[in-house]
Amino acid sequence: MTLSAHPAPESLRRNLERLREMRGREAGHPPPRLAEVKAWQARRLAQTYADLAADPRYAKATAFFLGDLYGDKDFSHRDEAMLRIYPVMVRTLPDSAVETAALAIEVDALSEELDRRLAAVLAPGPVTEASYARAYREAGTRAERERQIALIDEVGRRLDALVVKPFIHATLKLMRRPAKMLGMEDLQAFLEHGFEAFRHMGGAGDFLATIGGRETAILNRLFSGHPSPISG
Repeated sequence: MTLSAHPAPESLRRNLERLREMRGREAGHPPPRLAEVKAWQARRLAQTYADLAADPRYAKATAFFLGDLYGDKDFSHRDEAMLRIYPVMVRTLPDSAVETAALAIEVDALSEELDRRLAAVLAPGPVTEASYARAYREAGTRAERERQIALIDEVGRRLDALVVKPFIHATLKLMRRPAKMLGMEDLQAFLEHGFEAFRHMGGAGDFLATIGGRETAILNRLFSGHPSPISG
């Protein structure tokens, strides 16, 4: 599967602008139905990966994936910070780091678009497994959902490769003070959380295989119309 049709710097800029267009004007207050969808998904993910969250080896990486990479909190400040610092990032960071950032933001942009489509077609009333499953099938294609899983896996693999490079760690430390002065604490926290989570794990193969396997199984159940589409 080809993960990006554009060079990393261009992909990063395009997807940051796409995110700003989708949620930048909401000032941290998404439409109520979208907020319900995101909260429901966050609860589902927490349930699906409760065992990883409880494992000392995987707890930090699980928190990063479910909270910083894909969660129900407001990411608009981080998006704006990345747009402001974008020229510096692509000029000073190694290509591997820019590529990883571009893929992480592509995951975010794709997930945001799919969430908004899902919220738009969700049946009235409380979100349930059945109503979510119907909206999931209507709002996105299997290919889009498979791409979402593939992107998450690739981001994880690239982060796993980056954490062994001393230059990246040193650069992150040096960024702390200027990030605070420029109001980019959200971006700094995002970068440091991801780096520390994968350093702590000491090899991400099993972790990523677990996420890919479980999310693919859930995707298959959702598209099959199984009576209990997510749990079970």
